[in-house]
Amino acid sequence: MAGAAAEERRLATVVASWQQRPVLVVGDAMLDEWRFAESERLCREAPAPVLTLRRRISAAGGAANTAVNVAALGGRAALVAPVGADVAGDELHDCLDRAAVWDRTVSQPGRPTPVKRRMLAGNQILLREDSGGPEDGLDADGVARLLTALHCATEELRAVAAGQPLTLVVCDYGLGALPSAVRAWLVANRDRYGTVALDAHDLADWRGLNPTVVTPSFAEATRLLARAAAGFAHAERGAVPSGDVHLNHRAETDGPSELMVGAAPGGSGERVPGSPHPASGTPAAEAPAGPTGEPVPGEERVALTGDGLSVTGTGVTVNAAAGAGVDRAVLAESRLPELRAHTGADVVAVTLDTEGAVVGGAEGEPRRSHSTPVPASHAVGAGDAYLAAMTLALAADAGLPTAAQLAQLAATITVADTGTCVCRRQDLLAALGTGADEGGHPALVGADELAALVGEHRRAGRSVVFTNGCFDVLHPGHVRYLTQARALGDLLIVAVNSDGSVRRLKGPDRPVNPVEDRIALLAALACVDHVVVFEEDSPARLIEAVRPDVYVKGGDYPPEMVPEAPLVRRLGGQVRTLGYVPDRSTSAIIDRIRAHPVGEGRPA
Repeated sequence: MAGAAAEERRLATVVASWQQRPVLVVGDAMLDEWRFAESERLCREAPAPVLTLRRRISAAGGAANTAVNVAALGGRAALVAPVGADVAGDELHDCLDRAAVWDRTVSQPGRPTPVKRRMLAGNQILLREDSGGPEDGLDADGVARLLTALHCATEELRAVAAGQPLTLVVCDYGLGALPSAVRAWLVANRDRYGTVALDAHDLADWRGLNPTVVTPSFAEATRLLARAAAGFAHAERGAVPSGDVHLNHRAETDGPSELMVGAAPGGSGERVPGSPHPASGTPAAEAPAGPTGEPVPGEERVALTGDGLSVTGTGVTVNAAAGAGVDRAVLAESRLPELRAHTGADVVAVTLDTEGAVVGGAEGEPRRSHSTPVPASHAVGAGDAYLAAMTLALAADAGLPTAAQLAQLAATITVADTGTCVCRRQDLLAALGTGADEGGHPALVGADELAALVGEHRRAGRSVVFTNGCFDVLHPGHVRYLTQARALGDLLIVAVNSDGSVRRLKGPDRPVNPVEDRIALLAALACVDHVVVFEEDSPARLIEAVRPDVYVKGGDYPPEMVPEAPLVRRLGGQVRTLGYVPDRSTSAIIDRIRAHPVGEGRPA
């Protein structure tokens, strides 16, 4: 039990560390419309139920829902996407405003906002009507304004990032929001973003982006592997441009399906006359052709071959008997290195809908996560929550196993009810069972909620003590110092420098311990009530928000020498300095370790 509690607290520290991370989301934004109806009789004109509409709700969908999830999880999200000048666009703007997403969308008159309308009876989806799609392309002016919005939003986030690297999330669902000029801009400006996440129906369109993480579904991963086998190698021989080989999905049945590789009909997708089909060797004129576009739901149940290990260039046919013994997770895990090579991604997370996900990077063993099967109406947008949590965790320098665990948890806890899934930070922390004080407040808090939390304490008559530091290697001197600080008031708030802030203050070889480890140890101390992370070099912004009754610093010098002293006194507080325990500083400990390297008479 103690180990499980420690693990939950460690994960909670990562959630705390990504607070206010600047994230730019770009891609296909849409509106999800849910219509809840009742049916008690059949229509006289046809054997169809008569529906009585009882309730209607709207929610952000696609890239917009990813941005909403980033904001709900505690990040600072800005959305750049084309949105129609229509009623659906107005509703989408309202959804973004309610979620505190920076709405940097570009109005596109004459181009409808994509909408997915679902009609339900008894929480069962009866039908879905889609409007707005790739046929409603952006004109030259729309593309130009979208590029301007991308540049401006990037600079706007940079201005408030306090030195943090920016994060980019690309959501390409084939609805026309990311034409070639926009894709080229993002590839050319890749170095402006530290972490880049890509969720695309057609990953081949993004070769050259080199994202940090890609999150394809099993069907999308299958499509990429088949296209690579059939088209990429063939293109290198000069027969056909890469990216022009597509999958034709035969959707006559709802079970395991057939995938055939063929040429895109017409245009540059046609093969060079007389060139053989990559796998079959038949002339191009005889090769099957098929439509392009996003995978259909049936493809989510496609296995590749009976043994689950090989991908051929064409005629990849699986029927129910052949596919029954194929484990999608095993197959996906075996293909992770190829998927990383084809996408240029550091991390590949293949999502398996009700079966969880398989995640792998360049180092370490692939990680398998699991989910609980739920009705389809409960899982709409769960992938957006997964993507948002995975991206925020990686942006906060969490390890891959930690990022994968948090992403799966975020997706899982959002599927309790019908509607578009949004994971909120407080729900994620509650699922982690983070520690709380006697007032029910979490030990790990975000900078934006600190002022409200302190206000509650003050209304309860409690005095506030505040201190800050790197706390890189926690030692007895720290514990004694914090215990003495806590004795000066009713509760103690400890502000901890982020990893970037520590590097700027202490040098490139610090911190020794990442911020999630440092704040986990501090939060575990009985004398510490709340821990918050700050990115700046000075805690002045937090001091103004907290207005502490007592501000404490460690050191053998008078309070007048504390840089923050004038600010604290102007806000009505007092400043105290507490001496360190001799020979118990972080620097002294690090120096002792370096003075006795492994192999010089000390055990490894």
